[in-house]
Amino acid sequence: MTVKDENITVAIIGMNRIGKVHYQNLISMPQITIKYICDIVADSSWNDEYPNVANIVTDYHEALADSEVQAVLICVPTNLHPQVIIDAAQAGKDIFCEKPVGFDYDEILKAYHAVQTAGVKFATGFNRRFDKNFRKIIERRINGDLGQEQILKITSRDPEPPSMDYVKHSGGIFMDMTIHDFDMARFITGQEVDSVYVAGGVMVDPKIGEAGDIDTALTTLVFKNGMLGSIDNSRKAVYGYDQRIELFGSQGMAHTDNVLETSTSYSGSKTIETDKPMFFFLQRYRDAYYSELESFFDAVRGKHDIECTFEDGIKAIRLAQAAKESATTGEAAKVKDI
Repeated sequence: MTVKDENITVAIIGMNRIGKVHYQNLISMPQITIKYICDIVADSSWNDEYPNVANIVTDYHEALADSEVQAVLICVPTNLHPQVIIDAAQAGKDIFCEKPVGFDYDEILKAYHAVQTAGVKFATGFNRRFDKNFRKIIERRINGDLGQEQILKITSRDPEPPSMDYVKHSGGIFMDMTIHDFDMARFITGQEVDSVYVAGGVMVDPKIGEAGDIDTALTTLVFKNGMLGSIDNSRKAVYGYDQRIELFGSQGMAHTDNVLETSTSYSGSKTIETDKPMFFFLQRYRDAYYSELESFFDAVRGKHDIECTFEDGIKAIRLAQAAKESATTGEAAKVKDI
């Protein structure tokens, strides 16, 4: 594998919440130059907000036409991902794309083939893969400490539901929220899922149901090697962002608990108290967001392979599609291959 120059010139396409998260990480990374910020609502005031970026543009094609730009970060709304991926691939840019890689499966496959044809590098943005706590579970599995894998448990609950406008454009709970857990199910176990069964309902906000979605779900996973898994999701955990994973095997169990606001506890005659979990994903996964970009850029430099591929992104979508089918039919659904 050929190692390229250390410095990488990038463009950020889309400056919504996640685009700003990546921007803050990029400006603190050595040997990264942000030459473009691209957003359809950008105006002259953005020059003051992002003083270290040479070009603030409304049309991302300007960045793609610049030969100095080696890599792009795609942070636009999900329905726009496939076309931006195709344009970036055809321009010869290496690509980091936020999850999910799209909604329409035919468009996703067109984008996938465009990336393969162009031969550019592509990373899907599943940041939880880069959380040091979860990676410790994988280390235990790889080292053989757990023996034969038997049960996976994932708890993933948000502290509060998103806005109704977001719900209506999110693609539904499985494509928006549980898709992280579907990716983690594959990543933590190193196994593929054969089928899923979902029981879900509206227990947080009736408006979510009126929008055609659910806000509470239990998903049972049957893996191809016979092991079992469960994912429980809620759009509202009043105590904070609830993120726990357990992998149980014939020789042991590895478990990651919530990351708390502080590690300080109080013990008295009547109570033992600790802090609540960190409030939301921006706090809980701050380091993971940084690490996933580091990994992407080192892959662009040729130091290692992409750690979370386009194929990983598609497989997570296939799981989300099967979960939606199961929730609709009330029956188990097979997970389709790419």
